Amino acid sequence: MRLTPKHATPKAGAGLGISRRQFLKRSGATTGGLAAAGLMGAPMMRRVDAAERTPYSDAPVETRRTICSHCSVGCGVYAEVQEGVWTGQEPAFDHPINRGAHCAKGASLRQHGHSSRRLKYPMKLVGGEWQRLSWEEAIDEIGDRVLALTEEHGPDSIYWLGSAKFSNEQAYLMRKFAALAGTNNTDHQARICHSTTVAGVANTWGYGAMTNSLNDIQNSRSILFIGSNPSEAHPVAMQHILLAKERSQAQIIVVDPRFTRTAAKADHYVRLRPGSDVAFIWGLLWHIFENGWEDREYIRQRVYAMDEVRAEVANFPPAEVERITGVPEAQMRDTAQRLAENRPGCVVWCMGGTQHTTGNNNTRAYCILELALGNIGVSGGGANIFRGHDNVQGATDLGLMSHSLPGYYGLAEGAWAHWARVWDLDLDWLKSRFDQAEYTDGQPMYSNGITVSRWIDGVLEEEEAISQRTRLKAMFYWGHAVNSQTRGPEMQRAMQQLEMMVIVDPYPTVAGVMHGRSDGVYLLPAATQFETTGSVTATNRSIQWRDRVIEPLFESKPDHEIMYLLARKLGFAEELFKHIRVEGSEPVIEDITREFNRGMWTVGYTGQSPERLKAHQQNWHTFSFRTLRAEGGPADGDYYGLPWPCWGTAEMNHPGTPILYDTSKPVSEGGLTFRARFGIEHNGENILADGVFSRDSDLNDGYPEFTDQMLRDLGWWNELTAEERAEAEGKNWKTDLSGGIQRVAIAHECAPFGNAKARCNVWTFPDPIPRHREPLYTSRRDLVADYPTWDDVASHYRLPTLYKSIQDNDNSDRYPIILTSGRLVEYEGGGEETRSMSWLAELQQQMFVEINPALANDLGVADGDMVWVEGAEGGRVRVQALVTPRVAREVVFMPFHFGGIFQGESLHDRYPEGSAPYVLGEAANTATTYGYDTVTQMQETKCTLCRIEKAS
Repeated sequence: MRLTPKHATPKAGAGLGISRRQFLKRSGATTGGLAAAGLMGAPMMRRVDAAERTPYSDAPVETRRTICSHCSVGCGVYAEVQEGVWTGQEPAFDHPINRGAHCAKGASLRQHGHSSRRLKYPMKLVGGEWQRLSWEEAIDEIGDRVLALTEEHGPDSIYWLGSAKFSNEQAYLMRKFAALAGTNNTDHQARICHSTTVAGVANTWGYGAMTNSLNDIQNSRSILFIGSNPSEAHPVAMQHILLAKERSQAQIIVVDPRFTRTAAKADHYVRLRPGSDVAFIWGLLWHIFENGWEDREYIRQRVYAMDEVRAEVANFPPAEVERITGVPEAQMRDTAQRLAENRPGCVVWCMGGTQHTTGNNNTRAYCILELALGNIGVSGGGANIFRGHDNVQGATDLGLMSHSLPGYYGLAEGAWAHWARVWDLDLDWLKSRFDQAEYTDGQPMYSNGITVSRWIDGVLEEEEAISQRTRLKAMFYWGHAVNSQTRGPEMQRAMQQLEMMVIVDPYPTVAGVMHGRSDGVYLLPAATQFETTGSVTATNRSIQWRDRVIEPLFESKPDHEIMYLLARKLGFAEELFKHIRVEGSEPVIEDITREFNRGMWTVGYTGQSPERLKAHQQNWHTFSFRTLRAEGGPADGDYYGLPWPCWGTAEMNHPGTPILYDTSKPVSEGGLTFRARFGIEHNGENILADGVFSRDSDLNDGYPEFTDQMLRDLGWWNELTAEERAEAEGKNWKTDLSGGIQRVAIAHECAPFGNAKARCNVWTFPDPIPRHREPLYTSRRDLVADYPTWDDVASHYRLPTLYKSIQDNDNSDRYPIILTSGRLVEYEGGGEETRSMSWLAELQQQMFVEINPALANDLGVADGDMVWVEGAEGGRVRVQALVTPRVAREVVFMPFHFGGIFQGESLHDRYPEGSAPYVLGEAANTATTYGYDTVTQMQETKCTLCRIEKAS
C-alpha cells in the first residue's frame, strides 16, 4: 500500500489530476464567482452563520486509492485520511472508467468510515435480547455448534452463503473454505442476478461475461437496452452511453415494461409485456431474416445452427409476436431496421432479462440476435452485460458457487484433482471431507450444491426428497441481503426451523431481524472493503486493486480474518492456508492472489499478479478513456486492469483482452477467437471456425483446444522448456500449471482454447433452441396451451423443482395484475448499507408501488394512498401508491431495496440498539412467488401476479 502525504486537496501535476474542489475554487474565484457577484450584488453573497460549523482538521492528509463498493462499473475514488480518520473523498478525475464522475451512491462512500449504524461487536440473541460477546466467545460457540451439526447430520447440513461484496481473494478463500469443510452448499448473489447470463452466454460462445467494455460503448452505432436501466442501476456508465450518442450518433433503443429514466434518454422506446423476451427477439429476427439484413458471411464462418434458429423464428410472424408481446408490427420492424442499419451495435441486459424461469432462454436469444448481425468480436458491438454488485463478476469467476470450483472448472473428478494440485493437498484427504453416500444427484462432492435461491426449500422440503443426507440445519449469511430473495413468508418459516443462523456483515441486515426467533442467531461484525485491501473485478472483466483506506472500525474484522478464525476452530486452518502466510490472525491478501493466479488458467486469471495490478492502480492517468490501453508509463501497452483472459504467467506480460472474440488483433495483443468448448463436430457437422482466425495466427482455420498431444502433432512440443515439458505431460491448456502450453500457443498467435463457431443450439439444455414459454404465474391464460412451461423436475441442484403443477393452477381471476420489480438510483442491492447512510436516506424515504392512472382509477386508489399489494402466494406488503404512466395499465412495479417492515409490522425494535437503517420499508420480495430457471435455479422476480387494495 502506498500512502502519499499531501495537502487537503490533490495538487495538479502530482498524478492525481485536478480535483473537483480545485476546479470549483479556481473557476469561482476567477470567472463565475466575479460574474455572479456583479449580477446578484453584494447582499446576495453574504456567508451564512451556522449554529455549529463542521469540525476541521489541519492534520496532514494522506490519499488512498480505492474502488467504489456499490455497482460493478468500477469507479475510482481518492479517499482522504487524516490521523486515521476518513475525512474526505474525490471521484478520481484521472481514472480510465469513471473519469471524475460519481453517482449518489458513490458520493456517499465515506459514511462507511464513520457510520453509527454499523455492527460494533459480536452479538447473540438470547431470550429475544441481543447480548455482547467477545470474538473468542463467538468463534468458540459458533464453531462448537458447526462441529456438532456436522458430526450429527454431515457437512452438507451447513450452508456457507458468501458475497459479491467480497474481494476476489475473499471470494476465492470462501469457496476453498467450503470445499475443505466438505460441502458444495455455498453460493453468492450471482445466482439470483446473472447466473442465467453466465450459463446462457458461456454455452453460446465460451465465456459467460461482458464481451466489450463500458468505454468501448462509445464506438457503438446502436445500443439495445433490454431489461436494463443504467441511469439508475449503473449511473456512471451513462457517460459512455451518451458519448456514443454524441460521437457515433448511436441509436439508443430501450425495451422495457416500464418507461425508465434510461428510456427518457432513448431515441426509441418499446413497451414489452413482462416475460415475453424470446418472442420479442424472434420478432426482430423475423424482420431481419425477411429483409436479408443478417451478416451471412459472418454466420457461415463463425456461427453454428443459425438455420435452426431461422426455422424457429418462422413461427413468430408479426401478428403472433404482437399477440405475445403487445408490440405492433410497425414498431418491431422499425426496431429491427434501426439495429440493422446502425452497425456495429451492442445489446445490454441486466436482471430484467435474467430473473425469469426462462432466463437462460432470454440470454441466449440476445446472443443469437448479435450473432445474426455480426456484432460479436468487434469494437462497438458486443453482449454488454452490466453486472450488479461491485464484485459479482469476480466472485463468480473465483468459483463462489454451488456448481463449480474456481475458474469454472466444475465439480468433476478432474476439477478436484486440478485444485488439489494447486492447493498442494492430498486428493484422498479432500474426498474424505465429504459425505461418501450416493443420492439422487450422485455423491455430494461431485454434485451441484443447493443454490442460494433455494436454501429455503433446503430447510422446508421433505427430507427424503432432498439429494443429500439431511435438510439444512444452519445458515451463514455472509454479506448477503435476504430481502433480495423471493418468497418472504416461507423464508421466515425456514429461518425459524434452522438450528443456528450466523450473520457476518458490517450491518445487521434484514436476516438479523425478520426471523421471528428469540435465540440461536449470531451477528459478527465484518469490516467493509475500505478497511482491507485486495482486488475486485469490474463488469468489463478489468481487475482493480484497492488500498486499505482506514483500519477496521469498532471490533469489526476483515472477512478473510474471520475465515481464518473459523477454520482454526474447525480444525483445517493448516490445510486452508498451507501456502498463504498469516500475520497474527490475518491472512496475507497478496498470497491469496498468487494462489489463484497459479490455478485459474481457464479464464486467464493467471497473468494479473499483485505487482501488475498495483502498478495499474498507481498509474490510472496513463490509460486511455477511449480504449483503456496505457499510453506510455510503466504499464505501456497494457489494457487497464488486465481484463481476463490475461494469458500465461505474469512474466509473459500479456496485456489483457479488452474485447472477447476479436480476430482483428493477434492473441498476444488481446485478440481472440470463439472458444472450442463443445467438441469439434455435432451430428456429423463441423463446429470449428471456417476460414477465420485471429490476426497473424499460424493456424489459418478452425482448431480444437490445445493439449500436450496437439503440440506434438504440430511439431511445437520442443518449444517448451525442459521444466515446462515435465509439467505439461498429459495436460492441456487449462491444467498445465507451468503455463507452457499457453505460452507456446500464443507464440504462434493461437488462442489456447481453440478456434470454433459460436453455437445457437445448446443441445445439453432443456430447450436447445430458445423457446418462448409463459411464466408460471401468467395473466395470459390464452397463451398457456401454445407456450406451456416445462414438466416438474424430480431433482435439480438437489431439490424438486415445480413448473407445470404451478402453471396449471389458474388464479389469474383473483390475482389479475402483473408485478415486476427493479432498482432505484439512491439504493443498492437489499439496501441495508445504503439505507443506513443518512445522505442517501434523505433522498428516498418511502417504499412504493407504481400504478398506472387507469388501473388506479379502477381500484379507487389515489397518488400517495397506502395500499396492500398481495402476491399470488399470499405474501402481502403495505406500501405507498405512486400513480404514474411509467407502467402499463396491467403492470405494477416495486423497487427491491427496502426491508425492516414485514407484512405491515415494523421490525425496528428488533435491531441491536442504534443499528436500524434510517429508512425502513416493506421488501418487495415478500410478495414475489415461486419460479426457478431450468438450468441455474435463477429466481423469478420480474413476472408474477398480484392484487392491490387500498389499506384501511
